[in-house]
Amino acid sequence: MAATLIDGKALAASMREQLAASVAELKRESVVPGLAVVLVGDDPASRVYVSMKEKACAKVGIFSDEHRLPAETTQEELLALVDKLNADPRIDGILVQLPLPAHIDEDAVLTAIAPEKDVDGFHPVSVGRLVTGNPTFKSCTPYGVMKMLESIQYDLNGKEVVVIGRSNIVGKPVALMCLAENATVTICHSRTCDLAAHVRRADVVIAAVGRTEMIRGEWIKDGAVVIDVGINRQEDGRLLGDVEFEAAAARASYITPVPGGVGPMTITMLLENTVQSARQRVR
Repeated sequence: MAATLIDGKALAASMREQLAASVAELKRESVVPGLAVVLVGDDPASRVYVSMKEKACAKVGIFSDEHRLPAETTQEELLALVDKLNADPRIDGILVQLPLPAHIDEDAVLTAIAPEKDVDGFHPVSVGRLVTGNPTFKSCTPYGVMKMLESIQYDLNGKEVVVIGRSNIVGKPVALMCLAENATVTICHSRTCDLAAHVRRADVVIAAVGRTEMIRGEWIKDGAVVIDVGINRQEDGRLLGDVEFEAAAARASYITPVPGGVGPMTITMLLENTVQSARQRVR
């Protein structure tokens, strides 16, 4: 069996075309969706990621309000900026790029963002609504994973889903999203005993543990769907996922590539959430 690739780049491009049309419709109602992006410090990866978000906003017609602050910015100064953006009627979404410098409490900053502008889906209110089955803004990477499953018309009802990774950003929320679709979900992590046994019974494997090729291809059940969220840069510059790709692709029915899989979907879902927030402003 040779797995079919789930092309995140192509899916993201298609969704962004639809988003551009939605933005144009909102602009006819004199509503311009606005996203504020805040970057503190000069982390190279964060800088590249923020630049990608700004370009994506421009392409679909979203107003991007960029704030690049020095690393020595105090927590009080950052919180004051968040308060200002909360009150700004031009802004529908606020994204504070993580990680923040060590002297700033990330939880305090994320909690300070108004829930109605929490397009990253990290606010306790957003998380609580996801847990209770009434989500507002869904965390972007897990939301992208669900859209990828939807794109292959995969029905999660009654299926065994194994999530490897328990982060607040991916592992926990994607497990809740799968549970909402009536899947039976197991959350594993780097300390799970006999991880291979859990993976072998999975109809869907969602790998988000952040360890290069930790999930061996031989563990994948024949016909399983494999979603690899991991992006691990090697010394030679290559990007590899959390799943041993070639061996897994020989057994799976569908698999996401790295790069070009989940990555492009994350920014797309950020744009989706921002447009959704703008629509709510109109109502």
